[in-house]
Amino acid sequence: MRLKQQVALITGGSTGIGKATALRFASEGAKVAITGRNRTMLQETAGEIETAGGEAIWIDGDVQYNVDVRRMVDTVLERWGTVDVLVNNAGICKPAPFLDLEEEEWDRHMAINLKGTFLTGQAVAKELVRQGKAGSIINMSSVNGLAAEGDQAHYNATKGGINLLTMSMALELAPYGIRVNALCPGFIETRLTKPLIDNPTAYGPYLKTIPMGRAGMPEEIADAALFMATNDSRYMTGHCLVVDGGQLIKLS
Repeated sequence: MRLKQQVALITGGSTGIGKATALRFASEGAKVAITGRNRTMLQETAGEIETAGGEAIWIDGDVQYNVDVRRMVDTVLERWGTVDVLVNNAGICKPAPFLDLEEEEWDRHMAINLKGTFLTGQAVAKELVRQGKAGSIINMSSVNGLAAEGDQAHYNATKGGINLLTMSMALELAPYGIRVNALCPGFIETRLTKPLIDNPTAYGPYLKTIPMGRAGMPEEIADAALFMATNDSRYMTGHCLVVDGGQLIKLS
């Protein structure tokens, strides 16, 4: 088991990529803490992990609020004493044309996607430095942080920000043995993409932007996250890893 006795904190860990990552990490021996805003879904995912023989706790909270982030991290520390791996997965995406984009929606995306990544990453990094421990922080970005798509100005901006935040964190935290990398998924089947998937008229043409001709699955991103969490990537930091079926080739 590649994460035996490791402690992993995964924000947005009850559905989609976060859930798949939690299940994957647990299957590799990690003790997993998942956070989110939906208690029912958190309980269900933690239950799945425990049914499969893993160890998990769930913590409700919103990453845009520092008081919630601090409580999340403190809860994990009280239970297991440390955080070895952080996956900053919590995020939102609500498409809107640039000319119609409301200030409130811009602020909401910035607060959850970008500020939430900063707050949680800083909180975990401070604890790792205090304990004198190495660790791995994985920030969930997107191909939209490397190339723009229409109706996504606010989302694109947050993901581009996450990429540069990842590099900045990696630069400053490397002396402490803390690696920081970003995952940049392409189009993945999750609740956020379900509206497009359920629209055959729009979904068919969209698949033509993906050379491999299909959407990715959350488990495929979880596999990449596992690589970044383990010693398999021990000489990698500040990197933005694209997992997209070739979509970035066409977007760029």
